[in-house]
Amino acid sequence: MKTKEQLIEEAKKPAQDAMRLHPFYKGKIEVDLKCSVRDFKDFAVWYSPGVAEPCKAIAADKSLVYEYTNKANFVAVVSDGSRVLGLGDIGPEASMPVMEGKALLFKFLGGVDAFPLCLDTKDPDEIISIVKALQPTFGGINLEDISNPKCFYILERLRKECHIPVWHDDQQGTATVTVAGLINALRYVKKDISDVKIAMVGAGAANICIANLIIFAGADPGKMFICDSKGILHKDRAEELKESFKEKYDLAMKTNAEVRKGTVEDAMRGADVVIALSEPGPDAIKKEWVRGMAKDPICFLCANPIPEMWPWDAKEAGAVIVATGRSDFPNQVNNSVCFPGIFRGVLDVQASTITDEMCITAAYTIADLGMEGGLDPDNLLPTMANVEVFIQQAVNVGMKAIELGIARNPMSKEELRAKAEEAIYRSRNITQMLMDGGFIAEPPIE
Repeated sequence: MKTKEQLIEEAKKPAQDAMRLHPFYKGKIEVDLKCSVRDFKDFAVWYSPGVAEPCKAIAADKSLVYEYTNKANFVAVVSDGSRVLGLGDIGPEASMPVMEGKALLFKFLGGVDAFPLCLDTKDPDEIISIVKALQPTFGGINLEDISNPKCFYILERLRKECHIPVWHDDQQGTATVTVAGLINALRYVKKDISDVKIAMVGAGAANICIANLIIFAGADPGKMFICDSKGILHKDRAEELKESFKEKYDLAMKTNAEVRKGTVEDAMRGADVVIALSEPGPDAIKKEWVRGMAKDPICFLCANPIPEMWPWDAKEAGAVIVATGRSDFPNQVNNSVCFPGIFRGVLDVQASTITDEMCITAAYTIADLGMEGGLDPDNLLPTMANVEVFIQQAVNVGMKAIELGIARNPMSKEELRAKAEEAIYRSRNITQMLMDGGFIAEPPIE
């Protein structure tokens, strides 16, 4: 068994490798062709003069843009760099490695052509205007690493005013995969979501959306205790939040039926579950707080890059299940398991939005796949290596959009599966071919 010191050293390695390999590749994505160029005569087809004919067809019927261009597979990854990972407001240039990474995951895992758009503005209305102006080019928008509370305002406005789906991964993606993990954690300890007490540490964009989606999934809001930097949300605090933070106000009014007051320790006392997305640790959550939880406690410790406490410390304190946001620890609660598959399905049926019903559909798809090999405390969810998790989400989310009447391009379940498989395997096969051919260089040896 590895010592704590060895585990901590291993936890540092991804950051060390990132600093070595990012300058080697000078970015993670590029633009490649998808049409044939047999000789220079083909340019007359793909560009002038031939290209004028599809242009005229689209001018007569705008919906043909989905048939004659790559719009149906384009997603913009939009950020102002105001809340990047656990690093805070580091600016649009510093957010580029994350947005490129997001585009890489979109492509490899979902077969989606995504492009980073890091904006040199932090004004929410300007961001809204820019995104709305991008709609002719993109089939969907992924908002990323935008600070709260403006991220709520931006997402709400764009969902109402855009005719393409707009998704904030830090809200909806994190909520979807967290609900998936919670479903299976509760299955393992044999507790019902409607009965459990849930403490939530942090009241930022992620945890607010998680709280609302958990309630949508059947949790009792009266048994939820949500902590921000000033303590537990409760009705007596509602007035102070009413003008400054609508989303917190709404949760203060409907959660914490006993009007429990105090700190994180008080919120966790007697709780069956703690879901933390707050300040990076370790030791932001104490062992004694975990010991004060109910029987068979479940701990989701998801701060990045360091969880609120090390998983081994939580286990020592009695946690039956521990999840984090890191790929180098068991039970990674990772948005990357959901957003590529969700967008694959949404793009294929040309859905106009992404609803809570679609998020719950994705969460149960992920959870059910996680159960296929049998649940155990260190394997709650399927990993990114499981291609089926993306294909099945694409199918189920696409079918849910059709059922809800928000799909412009309805198709059968079999057609959706074939389309998802084609896009996802094509992307993976091309990447492998480029590596095999030396067009993507092998990383240098340390």
